[in-house]
Amino acid sequence: MPRTIVLRDWLNRLFTHQHHDREIRIEPASTDASFRRYFRVTLENGDTRIVMDAPPEQEDCRPFLRVAALFRDAGVHVPEVHAQDLKQGFLLLSDLGNTTYLNVLDADSAPALYRDANAALVDIQCASRPGVLPDYDRAFLERELNLFPDWYVARHLGLALNPEQTATLRDVFETLLANNLAQPQVFVHRDYHSRNLMLIDAAYPANPGIIDFQDAVYGPITYDPVSLYRDAYIAWEEAQELDFVIRYWEMASRAGLPVAADFDAFYRDYEWMGAQRQIKVLGIFARLCHRDGKDGYLKDMPRVMSYLRRVCERYAALRPMARLLNHLENRQAQSGLSF
Repeated sequence: MPRTIVLRDWLNRLFTHQHHDREIRIEPASTDASFRRYFRVTLENGDTRIVMDAPPEQEDCRPFLRVAALFRDAGVHVPEVHAQDLKQGFLLLSDLGNTTYLNVLDADSAPALYRDANAALVDIQCASRPGVLPDYDRAFLERELNLFPDWYVARHLGLALNPEQTATLRDVFETLLANNLAQPQVFVHRDYHSRNLMLIDAAYPANPGIIDFQDAVYGPITYDPVSLYRDAYIAWEEAQELDFVIRYWEMASRAGLPVAADFDAFYRDYEWMGAQRQIKVLGIFARLCHRDGKDGYLKDMPRVMSYLRRVCERYAALRPMARLLNHLENRQAQSGLSF
């Protein structure tokens, strides 16, 4: 039986007293890079809810419920869970609206919106404790890095790395992993960016509404800040980005989080964590296109690549990766600041 029919039957049972013989209105609410789908349900009184449809053979709703409780306890705004059917893979959630940060971010709105995003992130990080979420450990980080040669290089570019290039890639991966794993550990959303922050017409802690957190882990403290400010879907001039990052670092420092006391050291960690994420994202976007038929992410690859190039050209230890990227894409080396 099609899942849409199963979903409607479930909703009809939930709302049988409210809707009597009227059909519940169900409309697509958003797309997702996974197998999850989201629908907006309009009730008889005009209120709306969001239904998460997560096919049990491909998705598990339990991490969503666990992380929602953790983040709610931290004081941030996540969807309320009104009903659940884990066997069928359905959750009925409060509706945080349809306006993402990405819809409204510009030079005028960004300072206030990012201030709220920083406050929410700091509260989540302050609530962190080990042994609750999966560890973002070496094996996990390395699996993500390997998406790049497997999906971006081999499948998307159609190229095979020679032994020397493979060795270069492995050396750079080791360098990044050593940095990433040495960073202080906190709760990590893993996709804390403009598409997963919902604009709420109220001050923090109502704004932002936070979604898509089911893959949260316990890992490096700079991961979510670099997800936010080196966003795959919107970019800022580096001077503006630097201002945003400094404001996060100052807020985190005041809250007693274990960020580096020296901002230059923190920013280096931020950039190197960003390189790991950007390498992963290029692989994920390629996989979404070539395995899952979702080619809408290809247009965002150049932005992600520009972040990666900038970091790899800046630091001597990562410059072999910049040369490899130049070779793969037949580009001349760029000049610029380096450290």
